[in-house]
Amino acid sequence: MVDTISHDVLIVGSGLAGLRAAIAAAATDKNLSIGVISKVQVMRSHSVSAEGGTAAVLYEEEGDNQESHIYDTIKGSDFLGDQDVAERLVKNMPFEVYQLDHWGMPWSRRKDGRIAQRKFGGYSFPRATFAQDKVGFYEMQTLYDTCLKYNNIHFYNEWFCTSILRDSQFRGITAIEMKTGNFTVFKAPAGIICTGGAGRIYSFSTYAFSSTPDGLDMAFRAGLALKDMEFVQFHPTGIMPSGILITEGARGEGGYLVNNKGERFMSKYAPGKMELAPRDVVSRSMIKEIQEGRGFKHETGFDCLKLDLTHLGDERIKEVLAGIREIGIKFSGVDIIDEPIEVRPVCHYMMGGIHANIDGATELPGLWTAGEAACNSTHGANRLGANSTSECIVWGRITGELAAQHATANKSRVSEISQSQIADEEKRIYDGLFRGSGSVNPYEVRKAMTDVMDEKAYVFRNEEGLSSALKKVRELKASMWKHVDDKAKEYNTNFTNVMEIDSMLRTAEVVLVGALNRKESRGAHSRTDYAVRDDANFLKHTLAYYTPDGPRMAWHPVTFTRYAPVERKY
Repeated sequence: MVDTISHDVLIVGSGLAGLRAAIAAAATDKNLSIGVISKVQVMRSHSVSAEGGTAAVLYEEEGDNQESHIYDTIKGSDFLGDQDVAERLVKNMPFEVYQLDHWGMPWSRRKDGRIAQRKFGGYSFPRATFAQDKVGFYEMQTLYDTCLKYNNIHFYNEWFCTSILRDSQFRGITAIEMKTGNFTVFKAPAGIICTGGAGRIYSFSTYAFSSTPDGLDMAFRAGLALKDMEFVQFHPTGIMPSGILITEGARGEGGYLVNNKGERFMSKYAPGKMELAPRDVVSRSMIKEIQEGRGFKHETGFDCLKLDLTHLGDERIKEVLAGIREIGIKFSGVDIIDEPIEVRPVCHYMMGGIHANIDGATELPGLWTAGEAACNSTHGANRLGANSTSECIVWGRITGELAAQHATANKSRVSEISQSQIADEEKRIYDGLFRGSGSVNPYEVRKAMTDVMDEKAYVFRNEEGLSSALKKVRELKASMWKHVDDKAKEYNTNFTNVMEIDSMLRTAEVVLVGALNRKESRGAHSRTDYAVRDDANFLKHTLAYYTPDGPRMAWHPVTFTRYAPVERKY
């Protein structure tokens, strides 16, 4: 008999979105029981790695305004963002910045004591609200401390969620407790998926190794659409060779990108914004410089460019970029006070995710999604930096409140979960993966998949490369890799790794099929064989639905409320 744990609201994932959702749900109805399930200890969630800022309009008296933030977000999205969603983000964020402040968030301050903001790419005003260069860590600590004040929030650390249980409504999830290896059912009338992005389907990536698409794949296998998965953000400044992020705040503070001729080459590509053009623009510019022979050769053999911060001076660097300096010394052997650091565009964010509406509601009644796991189309084809932590916090609160209201209204109508669904899931993971057999090393499969994604689905793409990558991913998927050599029950990371690889292969396939179908260049999706944006045929969202033979693709309209598409120039 499978153990069952019951709550009123289940939140899968304990990053910024998950914790903000937990607080909102717990505060909406103190009689509800909120379960937060995470495959890592809460403060190990990848949100702690966010460095640069959280976007909000705070100083309208100094010339900034909300309409400007809305337009910058829509233009940054290459006009694929849903405009009502961008508006909701912008209008909610000032409250959230001050709410965090009241909960104890140590925002960096101006000399007069007011909250400080720095410049970020694609914005008309400095509106990245920051805390040195560790904003995600401090936001997570603030939210986690606030969660601990609520008696009705219960944390389940180091549980691996495997499937969504459903009929016509959300009914719960299945999960494995890593400590014991026990398979368990969690029941609840309402749920929120906050499991983050899929960035580890690439080798050169800023993501934690735990950032695999388990939550996206759970939703996909449960019949929900993944939306706009072809749009992968490559951040301009991943340090060589690890890919660890150098925050956009480094350029916001005045850092220069230079080529091997010592030129600030962004003057050729975005003279109005220079290094603070949107990320897709800067990354493409960097790759063009490299392709035209103006890059540096890193000792690993990869080409790169350099980020120069030396002119900022040691005092300013120690004050606002201390974490970046430490990362440079530890992982690249470079002190940014004294010399430029080698960087290259790196996989950093997925604009796509689980298809959701403006409220974060999925296609399954009773289930919401928030943060990077969600695609409510805030970011369209390209996200502006500092809008992601904002999105996590805004829709964490929105989905937490709505899920709590749904749970309160449906507490008395909890129906029995289908035993056949539970049995099918046990069979899938234990017979299909744990007790599987095969001659192929799953870790070699993972490496081959991530390498082909790096090579063929990077900043620039084309039909030939994407098709060969899709062929390779499908070959890897079909190969005899589904087996777990470690037969231990407790803390079997071999087992969880194999489950992760299973999700990664399906998700990579969705990214590639979406990229092949979108025969245009828009935002972060840049095709050399279809080099222009094609609004006539592709001003629409991509939807992917699961079938055993690969994703079934469909389209979904973009919501326009205020701005018609124009050419993006910076």
